[in-house]
Parts: sequence; structure tokens; C-alpha cells
Amino acid sequence: MQTQSDWPPVTDDILRPSPFAHPVLHTLHCVARVLLFPTYWALDQLIGCWAPTARPSRLRAAAGGGVALLLLLLVGLPLALPGLLLWLPLQACRRPFCYQPPPPCWVPPTPWRPCAEFARCFVFLTANLCLLPDGLARFSNLPHSQQRAETIGATLLNGLRPSLYGATGCSPQRPGEPGGTLTAQMPAGLDFVCLQEVFDIRAARRLVRRLAPNLGPVLYDVGTLGLQPGPYLKLLGSGLLLASRYPLLRANFHCFPNARREDAFVSKGLLSAQVQLGILDGHRIVGFLHCTHLHAPTEDGLLRCKQLTLLLDWAEQFEAESRQSGEAVAFSVLLGDLNFDNCSKDHAREQGHKLFRCFRDPCRLSTRQDQPWALGTILSTSTLHQSVASSPEMLRRALEQEKGRHLYLAGPPRGGRRANPWLGRRLDYITYREMPGSVLIPEVEQVMFSTALAGLTDHLTVGLQLRVSALS
Repeated sequence: MQTQSDWPPVTDDILRPSPFAHPVLHTLHCVARVLLFPTYWALDQLIGCWAPTARPSRLRAAAGGGVALLLLLLVGLPLALPGLLLWLPLQACRRPFCYQPPPPCWVPPTPWRPCAEFARCFVFLTANLCLLPDGLARFSNLPHSQQRAETIGATLLNGLRPSLYGATGCSPQRPGEPGGTLTAQMPAGLDFVCLQEVFDIRAARRLVRRLAPNLGPVLYDVGTLGLQPGPYLKLLGSGLLLASRYPLLRANFHCFPNARREDAFVSKGLLSAQVQLGILDGHRIVGFLHCTHLHAPTEDGLLRCKQLTLLLDWAEQFEAESRQSGEAVAFSVLLGDLNFDNCSKDHAREQGHKLFRCFRDPCRLSTRQDQPWALGTILSTSTLHQSVASSPEMLRRALEQEKGRHLYLAGPPRGGRRANPWLGRRLDYITYREMPGSVLIPEVEQVMFSTALAGLTDHLTVGLQLRVSALS
């Protein structure tokens, strides 16, 4: 039986801060990264000089600085070789994520007790940040990954303020279908934040330093790296980062076994986490979060379908292994960048996947038909730094008009025909499901599309307010 004094709960040993079982292994891993860094940095800078969006002035500077970067690359190679030979075997000993516990002064929300509080709202957020190593990020017209990470972290903190209805309160349930809103602010009262493309470890740490003291526990540096079955050499992690306002109990990560082209070097997969939300009749109230980022190339729909099937199986397995007798499940939420939309003909396979029979997508009416208020979430790369696209409020106003959507939202894949009216391509999803036999029922209150990160990434941020109530 659990009581108020057991809050916050003691986390399982699997959530120890270091991803290594022994401190010596952790130290060796740090040494390997230090040895690899000069070569990594020089190569990254060289790659960035030749990005298609590089300005002529930068290309001239590249011609002058290229020799210095090449010299640094050559000087760093004798350090990189032993660093790589040390780094590779250590990946087999590494847990596939880092856990940043909150500071001792952290105070989680009061545990939800349905006998005293009939319903509680939970706010979820998903955002693709394009925080790649700086040189690679320039190919998406998004340089300065470290500076962007700092600004993004500060902007995310704006979403931690209490919502209009209080930190843990709910609005009265509204009749009919949930609505969608377009806002220039971060969704208020954030409880769970799932980020994608946080590939650069230095940028990830900047976000963690912002989020952990102000929000709560964070999972980052997620992925199984090194040599993997396929065979693949995974050089970058999954890019996933999960922060929670409620205590984390367990977490696990599975890497997709199939990948092509540039995604073959990335450890994309499914990050699953169990959180405790409250106490009901002396037993835990828990929720499940499943965060993912699917294969990117548009033409690989069959591969994405295989990934969707795998992640459904992994989600079921994780939930079955995590649940305890007598506990109540408030929600199971799957969120992230699925890299397909519900309107383009190129994505017919993914649109009909059984995922949408297992999880509810509040923005979707049926296959190839979204809610009239649903909005595309991927921006046009070429316009990212125009004055309108760089201002959250100006971009919000622009996207309210079809002319603005044509200009600032990315067009159909392979130059296909735009739908009428044009709402853009929605790649970022927050879906949920009820648990069979549960006494707790989740219902959507509101879906939010946010331009708060305008100029900092090439995606809109998506938020979901979920109201969970107890059966009377």
C-alpha cells in the first residue's frame, strides 16, 4: 500500500544517473569522447562550409579557414584512432540513455487522488528541434546549434507556468469534439516534454541544465551506438529527449533494426517511460509515454510501416512488464515525429497502419482527412530566417491565412499537388489510448500548434491537453 509519505516514489535502480554500471567505465567513456572531439569538431566545421544554404561570405571564409581545419583534422587523427577503439567496445556496456535526476529541492506535483480530485489535466508537448552537429544543421538552414539550444531551453521554460485553470486543475469538460488552437506561446502548464533531433550531446546537456531543475527528471543521450546488427555503425543517437514533471519509475529504449541512407548512421527507435501520477486505493496511478522519431526519406513508406509495427509491439511489451497488480493506468501516449502526413498520396501505406486503430489521433477524422483546424507542422527551410518566419507572433498571424501557409509551410513530397484548402504537412503527432478495464478515462480537451520556436527549428511545436477522470 502506498501513502502520501511515499511521494515522490523511490526510482528503480535502472534509473541511476550514470549509463554505466561501474564508474571506471563511465570515466573511460568520457576519455574516449575527449580524444574524439577535435577530429569530430573539425570535420563538422568542414562539412558545414559546403552546406547549400551557406552564404558567399562563408564560402570565402571557408577557403581561407579550410587549410587550418584540415590541419586540425590531421593533428586530431592520432588521438581519434585510440579514442574510437576505446569508444566502440564501451557501447556494448552502456545503458541506452542517460538519466538526469532532479535536484534535491525539486518538488513534484501533489499526487493525484481521484477520491478528492475527480479529474486532472495533463499537458504533453512534442517538438523536433534540428539540434544536429552544427555543420549538419546548416544543411537545414539552422546553424548555431549551441546558441539555439540555450534559447530553446529558455523558451520551453515559459511553458512551465500554470495554465489558466491552475497547475493541476482542469477546465470544465466541453461538449462535442475537442478543438485546436494556433498560438505564439508555449502551451501552458507543461507536464511532459518529448523532443526529437537533439543529436548534439553538448546541445542536449544545455537543455538538461535548463529543464531538470525547473521541470523534473530528464532522459537524454538516448540510443544504442557503435556496431549494431545489420551490420550498422551507429554514430549518432536517437535524438530523443524526454522530460517529466512527474516522477519517472522505469524506462527502456529499443533501436529500429532497419534503416537506409543517412538514417543508417542514426540510432532511431522507441523510448518508453512509466511515470507515477498519484495514488488510488493505496495503489499507484501511472501513465505510459512512448516517444519516437521514424525513418526520414519520403520514399521509404514500407520501412516506416515496419517501424510502426515494431514500436506497437515494444510499447505493449513495456507496459506489460511495468504494470503491478492493482494499479490504475491513466493514459498511454505515443508522440513524436512520424515523418509522414495524413493527406499526401505518397504516404498511403502509413496512413492505413493499424497504429491508428490502437491509438487515437485527435487531429485525424479518417484516412486522408484531418480535422479542419489541424495544421501542418513542418516549415519551409528556405524561409526560416525571413523576418515573419523568425517571429512567433508574426508567423502565427501568417499561418492563419492560406497565403501564409503556402509561403511558410513545406509543400507536398516530390512536388505533389497541394490540397485545397492548404493546411500543410502534419508530421508531428500526439496520440493516446484508453487502457481496457481501467477506471480512469482520458479525453482530449485541446490540441495546440505553437510558433513559439520560430526561427529556432524547422517544425511547429504540438501540444495536447488530456483530461483524465475517474469512473463514478
